[in-house]
Amino acid sequence: MALSRQKKQEILEDLIKKLQTQKMTVLVDFSGLDSQFLSKLREEFKKLNGYFQVVKKTLLKKSLEKLKKREILKKIEELKGQVALAFGFEDEIAPAKICYQFSQKNENLKILGGVIRDEFVGREKVIELAKLPSKQELLGRFVGVLQNPISGLVNVLEGNIKGLIFALSAIKENKQ
Repeated sequence: MALSRQKKQEILEDLIKKLQTQKMTVLVDFSGLDSQFLSKLREEFKKLNGYFQVVKKTLLKKSLEKLKKREILKKIEELKGQVALAFGFEDEIAPAKICYQFSQKNENLKILGGVIRDEFVGREKVIELAKLPSKQELLGRFVGVLQNPISGLVNVLEGNIKGLIFALSAIKENKQ
């Protein structure tokens, strides 16, 4: 069923808004995927305050023209197949991670590239970003690195005190 002009305009305005506020957008080809798989993918994006949207290329091109993002537009025109956009509004890497994980489960989901802020990145870069540890993992590692010298110092100081206590208790036993 064809969309009305008003509906297309609403979709276009919504798409422009999302492209302006996104931190990362992953472009995927979803040809051959069933609706259940796409529903699971959408649910995963909702959990991380993201959004997964199937978009007609013509509407995507018009939105990029209105935003004057000609470099991205040139790359989009080269893409083949059906296009869906996976938006990340809070975390730059989360859309890449989710799309990569789902593409490992189903080979019909193909990562085509991505947009980080206002720069187009290729498929390889998106996959490389997806393989990076998450922000929480990196923060956990950083805390561990900061904690190691402190806990080492505590163990050394604790060892000296224990040694003193053993020496004093040995002296006490000898005097009894």
